[in-house]
Amino acid sequence: MAVKKKPQGGFSRLLGRLMLLLIGLACAIGVWIYQYASTPLVYKTPQDFVIESGGVKKVADQLVRQGVIDQPIPFLLLARISGKDKQLKAGSYNLSTVLSPWQLLEKLSNGDTTTLTFTLIEGANWRDLRKSLNNNPHLRHDTALLSDTELLAELGVSAISPEGLFFPDTYHVDKGSSDLKLLARSHQRMQAKLDKAWAERSANVQLKTPYEALILASLVEKETGRASDRPLVAGVFVNRLRIGMRLQTDPAVIYGVGESLDGRLRKVDLLTDTPYNTYTRSGLPPTPIAMVGDAALKAALNPAPTTALYFVAKGDGSSVFSNTLDEHNSAVRKYILSK
Repeated sequence: MAVKKKPQGGFSRLLGRLMLLLIGLACAIGVWIYQYASTPLVYKTPQDFVIESGGVKKVADQLVRQGVIDQPIPFLLLARISGKDKQLKAGSYNLSTVLSPWQLLEKLSNGDTTTLTFTLIEGANWRDLRKSLNNNPHLRHDTALLSDTELLAELGVSAISPEGLFFPDTYHVDKGSSDLKLLARSHQRMQAKLDKAWAERSANVQLKTPYEALILASLVEKETGRASDRPLVAGVFVNRLRIGMRLQTDPAVIYGVGESLDGRLRKVDLLTDTPYNTYTRSGLPPTPIAMVGDAALKAALNPAPTTALYFVAKGDGSSVFSNTLDEHNSAVRKYILSK
């Protein structure tokens, strides 16, 4: 006897209706997402905002807090459905025109950030640089609470001071980026410059290490702003080091006195012993005294072949070089004491 099969019509119709419902729901969601993605956002222009690193939910919450979008969930869904949720980049952004959510998402995933120009100045010292970093409102101040030792550890640098370790130049960085990242770039560039200059140093240079060259270059940097005089100034310092004569360079003394210096350098300052007083101590100071540029670095490692042991500034940016103390004293009377 044949077994009768139960009719499947009712279940098939139910399944069909469910499928139609799902298709309709998917279409509705698609239309809603398209409308949301293409509808211009409402915010004031121009608009500046900062995105910190983190997941897409954190980004959406930051956009809400800064008034770029009204609700986080639609933006969150759009980012995840489009696959751009893993591509959003931290940084500082500027909206000069009104964008749609999709255009905003494209901007964030492309990392179309605004940039900051920050200049490190030749001859400036670490104290000056740190003040400039801390006072810049467009940088994230990750180093503000770090001691010099802690900062060097973060940079992975083995040195007793940050002084002179950063190359003076103009750097372009994203607004809102870390000051530590800027310092890392500047240090890497300084190290590359120093390594190249050391490899190309003159055979008669008696300096033992690249760091000693950096110290000497900082003295040259501070002693003269005239490019043609730098090799001669370096030559005088090298001659003095060779015969064990004290360097007697005022900029080092000034650096050692620090912020307590009251106006011009006085005789008592020259007599007060500090690690940087090159009138009371022989040899190089323990660290550089300023940031050095290419010219000073090259001069320190390729000094002019001179027999001079003295020099004095003429007041116009240039210097007079002398072989003997009598010649030097005569130049001092002419260019310093007569004024």
